[in-house]
Amino acid sequence: MQKSHIAVLIASAFLSISAQAADLIQVYQQALANDATFASARASLAVGREKTTQGRSLLLPTVGLDGSIVRNDGDSSPWNEGALGANGIITGTSQQYRTTTHTLSLQQPLFRWANWQTYQQSKLQQALSEAQFAQAQQDLITRVSQAYFDVLAAQDTLELNRAQKTATTEQLASAKRNFEVGTQTITDTHEAQAAYDLVVAQEFAAINDLENKRSALQAIIGAAPTVLVPLKPGVVLAAPQPAAIEPWVSSAESANYGVVSAELAYESAKRDIQKSRAGHYPTLDLVANARRQSNSGQYNVSGTNNSNAIGVQYSLPLFNGFAVTSRVRESIALEDKSRNDLETTRRNAALGARQAFLGVNSGLAQVRALQAAEVSSTSALESNKLGYQVGVRINIDVLNAQRQLYLTRRDLSRARYDTIMNGLRLKSAAGSLREADLVPVNNLLVK
Repeated sequence: MQKSHIAVLIASAFLSISAQAADLIQVYQQALANDATFASARASLAVGREKTTQGRSLLLPTVGLDGSIVRNDGDSSPWNEGALGANGIITGTSQQYRTTTHTLSLQQPLFRWANWQTYQQSKLQQALSEAQFAQAQQDLITRVSQAYFDVLAAQDTLELNRAQKTATTEQLASAKRNFEVGTQTITDTHEAQAAYDLVVAQEFAAINDLENKRSALQAIIGAAPTVLVPLKPGVVLAAPQPAAIEPWVSSAESANYGVVSAELAYESAKRDIQKSRAGHYPTLDLVANARRQSNSGQYNVSGTNNSNAIGVQYSLPLFNGFAVTSRVRESIALEDKSRNDLETTRRNAALGARQAFLGVNSGLAQVRALQAAEVSSTSALESNKLGYQVGVRINIDVLNAQRQLYLTRRDLSRARYDTIMNGLRLKSAAGSLREADLVPVNNLLVK
């Protein structure tokens, strides 16, 4: 009865741990809500979406209402005979009145070449912000995935190190027993002790590396990561589709979001040249206003005056100290810079696609080779253990076989993670990485 109760407790604890474990998609959802870099990109997108409205406003009419209320006080003392009063005293006049003015004005640009180019640039700026946000989404996917698998790789290294430590401890104990009974020399004990001390040092390094990797993931998701779901044992990784490199490179040269952003920046630089040249061009506006002025006060200053006006207003720049010519030359140089930046970005995108494609394929080959090496290393360890027991192998042979097996398993684990990450980077370089691409990767994890 007691054993049954213990079994239930153990099973409950296992289910509790499994329920708390987070897979890749769950961690990505945390990053969407908490990553500061992605939040900054989202705010930049909101900024970029306002650029078109601001650019369009330069083409629309401007309407304003101005007004004033002025109180006037004045007096005068005329020196003519008509100014004599009945008692022969000179009299003056005094005026106190208030002037109220309201002016409604409208200005509609008819020809302002710089404003038109600014409006066209505003549409490019909005598109640029959209492309940069899409790039930020791809970067978040790759950053989260890399941090996730870095933690798994560090966990695998620590687990393999501890397994090696256990095996080395057993080998050290065996060497000590055999030395005590006189069947082996002290050299075997020293070799086993050295191997054990090395494994202990590696364990401390592995613990520190795991904490660093968990901290890196925490910086993205904004909270200490829970238990992460590992890869399935013996998972089979798929090759990239299409299997040829040319379609990936071609997509990278045209659809990569870095290339798209550089293309938009280049188009905006060409618009800057036109905007700078507009400094030589005239401007033409339609202007209209309606004015109402009323006076109220003493004598005959009271009354209302209404006036309406409509017409066109132009301005023709004649000379500005060669400032416009200089700005044109500057814009041409910046356009040339943008063109070369675009070419550099396109080449780097193509290079990234090639490297990721080759990384996936070489990673698949490496995984297959390491799987075979794991089988061979396991057989070699068993053979050395048996040979050690019958006296045809020495202690160092067993220790070397153990070390080789655990190194092979560690390299196999890392090769799988690197291959998965290269697959995601390949899609990112081609501009096709989406959140949905995490689903097949997540399916590789233990459920």
